Amino acid sequence: MLTIKKSGWNLDNSYAKLPNIFFTKQHPEPVRSPKLVIYNESLAKTLGFTSEILQDHEGVEVFAGNKIPEGAEPLAQAYAGHQFGHFNMLGDGRAVLISEHITPTDERFDIQLKGSGRTPYSRGGDGRAALGPMLREYIMSESMHALGIPTTRSLAVVTTGEEIIRETILPGAILTRVAASHMRVGTFQFAAQWGEIEDLKKLADYAIQRHFPDIDLDDNRYLSLLKGVIRRQASLITKWQLVGFIHGVMNTDNMTISGETIDYGPCAFMDTYDPMTVFSSIDRQGRYAYGNQPSIGGWNLARFAESLLPLLHGDQDKAVEIAQQELSNFSELFKANWISGMRAKLGLFNEEKEDETLFESLLNLMHTFKADFTNTFRSLTMNKLLDGDLYSSTEFLQWKELWEARRKRQEETIEESERLMQSSNPAVIPRNHRVEEALEAAVERGDFSVMERLLTALSNPYEYTQEKADYCTLPPDSDRPYRTYCGT
Repeated sequence: MLTIKKSGWNLDNSYAKLPNIFFTKQHPEPVRSPKLVIYNESLAKTLGFTSEILQDHEGVEVFAGNKIPEGAEPLAQAYAGHQFGHFNMLGDGRAVLISEHITPTDERFDIQLKGSGRTPYSRGGDGRAALGPMLREYIMSESMHALGIPTTRSLAVVTTGEEIIRETILPGAILTRVAASHMRVGTFQFAAQWGEIEDLKKLADYAIQRHFPDIDLDDNRYLSLLKGVIRRQASLITKWQLVGFIHGVMNTDNMTISGETIDYGPCAFMDTYDPMTVFSSIDRQGRYAYGNQPSIGGWNLARFAESLLPLLHGDQDKAVEIAQQELSNFSELFKANWISGMRAKLGLFNEEKEDETLFESLLNLMHTFKADFTNTFRSLTMNKLLDGDLYSSTEFLQWKELWEARRKRQEETIEESERLMQSSNPAVIPRNHRVEEALEAAVERGDFSVMERLLTALSNPYEYTQEKADYCTLPPDSDRPYRTYCGT
């Protein structure tokens, strides 16, 4: 056991107090020779850990699942989910929730090991993970955090000293993931499908206690839970859209109750603006394309509402009516968030009736001229037009005149407008070719310096400096579209 006092562990196991249907007690499978390859010192400090100890042999043994901190009750969570529209029984097939850690500021976080071996929910899989996808999640989740987007985070990645077989033989690895919780829409679907109403009620009560304590005394606390999850998801998906992030696999089991981004499999950031951009190798129909993410979010929330129906009202028809009324608010919430976010990206403080038309006109021009999403807003922020067909076109120059006139009609100065734009438009994002460059160096050559430099650049994405210019460049032209994979 790892000594709690010395390392900073402060453990609790509240999820383990739920009915047994929701989990299976499960220890990670030990690995042969773990080695720490990347460690998130700033996150560790926030959590209250002693980094020197967690980076030594005992700490690495915990990150590898070879040792369990004293007081932990490891478990694998059960859940279900609509995967590309098809309902399946799922669960933590390659992850173990070690425990919940309470920080010095009394915040509660799940500590989960991803790639830690088989569980009862592995469905024939080996329960392991490859190094590349674990490093990819580390990069993407830390980038999202720096962008100010709610997300699970990555504390560490260890190699296991073992090989795993996918299309080829790959080095094995385990990611330590930190999350507000791992409750998903699919957790509630599981409860509704295979549990009793009392099980569903206990899960909902737990979710309220953990994520929405302010609604605990509401007259219909379960309706308030639905409202709260709708608000958080509307906010989250808006933030994705505003930076060009494509999740890639928005199944209901990848949608959290807390409102955090989770499961960085076939995700990527869009370069050329196109609403139908898809990177995932398995999304052949474009179900989870960039432009479809808001509607899919609404669809997933409808599945969440269906799970809650027995708690919303004793009469089924009345419960459906209540749920439909709340679900109808999602589109309005998303649109209001998006318009507010676009105003900030274009340096606008006040509201005008034609703002939405102004935004849509710019996006249509970006699509027509195949302009880069991030760099277009970056160039407007810097008041420095780039080379390219968009910026020399008559249509864009006319749009720019309208936008500049719009900015002058507000009370705030141009300098204030520019500061708002700079805080709303990232100068750098984890460009796909840069991520692949870092992964190749780490996996193929054992060189983690490329990844470390990338993480440094991404740690302050709204900083406009010449030193970051290299990370703003576009990938070389290619005849083949960029593809991402689930990494299972």
